[in-house]
Amino acid sequence: MSARVDHTVTSGTFSLDGETFDVDNNVWVVGDDEECIVIDAPHDAGAILALVGGRKLKAIVCTHAHDDHVRVAPEVRERAGAPILLHPADKPVWELTHPDLLWDVDLADGQRIEVAGTALEVLHTPGHAPGAVCLYAADLGCVFTGDTLFEGGPGATGRSFSDADLIRESIRARLLVLPGDTVVHTGHGADTTIGAERGGLDQS
Repeated sequence: MSARVDHTVTSGTFSLDGETFDVDNNVWVVGDDEECIVIDAPHDAGAILALVGGRKLKAIVCTHAHDDHVRVAPEVRERAGAPILLHPADKPVWELTHPDLLWDVDLADGQRIEVAGTALEVLHTPGHAPGAVCLYAADLGCVFTGDTLFEGGPGATGRSFSDADLIRESIRARLLVLPGDTVVHTGHGADTTIGAERGGLDQS
């Protein structure tokens, strides 16, 4: 059975630098009828586990550690017995939400996460956060970009731990080189494609 991508949206808040905003987050699950991984764990553990269903959850992979992407990761871990994966450069961001808890496995650039007969390649794309990663599933023709790339351009960089020049370089070097028809599954909002975003990134 081939791997597929399942999707739901959860709603809650994002807080950083003393401000809080209402946000809707995409939750992506990659797998087949037997096993899967979850990409990000925002707001509602029950909704995430409902999307997983009766499958074996192999991992909770965090694209970065802002609270709206990792808030319920420990609860999902406890309820499903799955490890949390995070790039270690995001430790200071993770500690803002979970100062007394740790993730389980460090992500590294070039690492391959295998599930349901397919593989997702970890692309370290700092800028929105120092440990931000994207997950490229070549077999499925898609990339999961978290808050690094959206329909219309890069993710926000006006807050602590972010860098506008760095996110643009990450996008140019790691994402825009992917095939143009690669579907971009984002952390918030609608899908796009790599080809659609090539012309929109400010090249100055």
